[in-house]
Amino acid sequence: MTDNDMVIQQVTEMRSELAQIANAPADAPRGPSGRFYTDPAYFDYERKTVLRRNWHCVGRADELANVGDYRAIQLLDEPLIVVRDTDRIKVLSNVCRHRGMPLVKDTGNAKRFVCSYHAWTYGTDGALLRAARMKNASFDVKSCRLPEIVSQERFGFVYVCLDSTPPDLDKALAGLETVIGHYQPERFRIVHTATEIWKTNWKCLVENFMEGYHLSVVHPETLHGYTPTGLSKKGPSGDGFTSYFAKYPQGIESRGQGAPDLDDDERSRSSLFSVFPCQVASVAASLLVSLSIRPLKVDEIEVTWTMSTFGDELDGDTIEKRISLWEEVNREDREKLELMQTALSSVHATGGPLAGADYEGTVFDFLAWQARQDMAPEPATRGA
Repeated sequence: MTDNDMVIQQVTEMRSELAQIANAPADAPRGPSGRFYTDPAYFDYERKTVLRRNWHCVGRADELANVGDYRAIQLLDEPLIVVRDTDRIKVLSNVCRHRGMPLVKDTGNAKRFVCSYHAWTYGTDGALLRAARMKNASFDVKSCRLPEIVSQERFGFVYVCLDSTPPDLDKALAGLETVIGHYQPERFRIVHTATEIWKTNWKCLVENFMEGYHLSVVHPETLHGYTPTGLSKKGPSGDGFTSYFAKYPQGIESRGQGAPDLDDDERSRSSLFSVFPCQVASVAASLLVSLSIRPLKVDEIEVTWTMSTFGDELDGDTIEKRISLWEEVNREDREKLELMQTALSSVHATGGPLAGADYEGTVFDFLAWQARQDMAPEPATRGA
């Protein structure tokens, strides 16, 4: 058996394990073995299938408020420019069509993108405006442009899919409106953004953020006081998302009034949701925090997290305190996940039982979604 045959067999075995987990009895759900989070071959398979074929959140629309505002990101192997053009936000390839040089880095505002290698110049719509001294019979300036990657806006977020035939985003998000719609997330405005490298598998952070089982244990000082584990309640799930409610104890300080359509129950909880595969978020009356996860390696991710507020309800001092609180919450989670990553390669990391629906039902939703994706015809034909 060749090395490639062994890799294919190994990935096939893991896909079979995932299917078995998804079909477990409703009263006996289990998590997968550690190799799902540590095996490089399986991560490579995910990159080619579930990660490349689905929608990724690349930020908030209001981060790019003015024409020409842009952000350069790397999604899987693709350098991208997220830019506000004259009519809408677009996602363009950040690769010059001449010799492959990246055009921009970080963030900024530009009327045009000028390649630093040979000064080829592109508009914010991707059209090639100038290719100095280029004389070549095979070259047509009018047909040469930066490829545009499929993108859409929902709830104030910008989503992109690297696949040329992306899945129906509205179908994937059907039902999420009932979870977060009354908060009017599209009206929140960004007050903070930060990017960090975490030494953990991408699925570990999705699972961690989306379960209330760990809240009182991992966050005794930061979260337990207003979102204790015991008050966690499973929320709706759909074709491409899951949710749960972190309810506040009676008598604690108000977290704000927020949008006018919110009822008392919505104001007295944080509503957490994940848009699969790589976005996790928490929205409350006056505060919205979203984490966009970009997998780099089997055990390394880039995490960009944003904080947004509703209206002018929170003053500057309060916003700074909320930023500090979330920095500490993220530090606590990161510390635990990076430690867990060091042990998931153990032969004894065989996967354990999941707690009830209110505590880890969202983790099962995520696993079941992965299994459904894996059974879809296209990934199966692409193989390992």
